[in-house]
Amino acid sequence: MTYLLGIDGGGTGCRAAVADMSGCVLGIGKSGSANIMTDMETARLNILDATHSAFNNAKIDPSAIPGTAAVLGLAGANVGGNGQKLQLTLPFQHSLVSSDGVIALQGALGDNDGTVVIIGTGSVFVTRDGNDIRFAGGWGFKVGDLAGGARVGRDLLEETLLAYDRFHPGSPLTDKIMQQFENNPHKIVEFAHSARPSDFGTFAPLVFEYAKLGDAVALAILQKSAAQIEEGLDAIMPSGQERLSLLGGLGALYEKRISPRYRTRLQKPLNDALTGAVQLAVKNFASARKEAVHG
Repeated sequence: MTYLLGIDGGGTGCRAAVADMSGCVLGIGKSGSANIMTDMETARLNILDATHSAFNNAKIDPSAIPGTAAVLGLAGANVGGNGQKLQLTLPFQHSLVSSDGVIALQGALGDNDGTVVIIGTGSVFVTRDGNDIRFAGGWGFKVGDLAGGARVGRDLLEETLLAYDRFHPGSPLTDKIMQQFENNPHKIVEFAHSARPSDFGTFAPLVFEYAKLGDAVALAILQKSAAQIEEGLDAIMPSGQERLSLLGGLGALYEKRISPRYRTRLQKPLNDALTGAVQLAVKNFASARKEAVHG
């Protein structure tokens, strides 16, 4: 075993970092979605694509890949034994598959206690209190992932149809969505029928953009989402804990929308999730102590 590999995979994309045994990153690669609950085979292929890209970026012969030890933090790994199922199909000499929340926690906090909320296409809450690491949420788009981009985008499409039917007031944002679907509500329904979480998530940036302009529908959607984030924090964050980070593509966008009791605890993450994956690879596969890591 010569190299370590850290992998960060979610609904939007997958990143891989190849490192030496001390954790010094030598190359980074990127590929497409790697949510193993949504589509495990596509996720597996994208993990391999990102890995090859990282080795090429580092100018390391890809023939070294089977000899690597990898830590993978993947969306959907904490549900239904998905992580273990994927692990059996991976080509690495050693591998540890865990939730993307584990690597995000390590990257953001290092070895400190604290809580992180990862908000991208989906969402998950993770807290560390001593040796105890606990999770909340992250159950997937259809029954969870509150405040995530997919849910925000879905809510926008729903409000657009409610405005069309005059159940709810419309706004410039719902007007824009109708225009995007050629003013045909049936096209929204057709889109939603086959859309994946990442497809719904493409509408989330518009909600934040229009909220800055004071759009009533956008503000209502984000007010609901911010309240859901706080419900999760109420449930999982120890009362005396002072370190909180909102991570993921939407994390920073929510920082000003949560109430002061949590906003005052916000701290910038020490590192990103990919760095956290590499750190855990060092701990699990390069350290003589072989520290136990919760997955």
